[in-house]
Amino acid sequence: MRLYNVAGRAFVAASDRLVDVAEASAGRFAADPQALYERWDEFRDWAAGLPADGAPSVDPTCLSAPVPQPRQVFAIGLNYVDHAGESGFAVPTEPVVFTKFVSSFTGPAGPIALPPGNVDWEVELVAVIGRTASAVPEDRAWSYVAGLTVAQDLSERASQLRGPAPQFSLAKSFPGFTPLGPAVVTLDEVADPDDLAIECRVSGETVQSGRTSDMVFPVPELIARLSRVVTLLPGDVILTGTPPGVGMGRTPARYLRPGDVLESRIEDVGEMRHHMVTVPPPAREPADDVRGGDEVAALG
Repeated sequence: MRLYNVAGRAFVAASDRLVDVAEASAGRFAADPQALYERWDEFRDWAAGLPADGAPSVDPTCLSAPVPQPRQVFAIGLNYVDHAGESGFAVPTEPVVFTKFVSSFTGPAGPIALPPGNVDWEVELVAVIGRTASAVPEDRAWSYVAGLTVAQDLSERASQLRGPAPQFSLAKSFPGFTPLGPAVVTLDEVADPDDLAIECRVSGETVQSGRTSDMVFPVPELIARLSRVVTLLPGDVILTGTPPGVGMGRTPARYLRPGDVLESRIEDVGEMRHHMVTVPPPAREPADDVRGGDEVAALG
């Protein structure tokens, strides 16, 4: 099954078309995609009864993030050996965990505004939680995953490295800095969820190319380790880290510029495409009142 978010409504791929979940289920399931994760097993069983042959053509510019409002967002740093090396760190012995803020979420296509600074790319596999998970054994962890999707963990490196300690979460949460999509894909549609090709291209040049089997901490181990400390909730997302090839690790460093096209692809899961634009100047707020020139001068 592939679950899409079209203008805030849940759709699933069925045969050669997309089916509106709320309409097709006669209201049994909500239109809100986020609400479906609370009843994921029931929803998945219902969706299994829809026609499965064929592959609908979907306009990615009409799609929003398929997990629009997770209660918890977990991101994992330095989770590929060579990425740890290019970042100047030793391979971690414990997962490096931070968060991203939901206001940074956006869909799988369209423009992303670049703030001042050095904006870097990081393609990542995302695991979406489908059941409440606490102290989950590693060998059962995949059963707690609703599905997989693609993300970019865009990072503004200047603000990330400024100050007495790195500002991971803020530097990675500018508007549009967590594009997600195009769909949440259930594991039965993935040949091997432990070993998927993952790739990022910038304006046609392949800058990252790896396999998820190269993770230091694979998805089941991440779920087991996280759930020993926190309770994972339905609809939570885990960004599982990026392979080597980020702009900061290059000599000289390379960052995204207005006009660049960013393509992010994971085998069997999907592909996203975004173009980089300049942040528009802030809107000028109207004055509360209008005074004559002499009066303004007197106030000054």
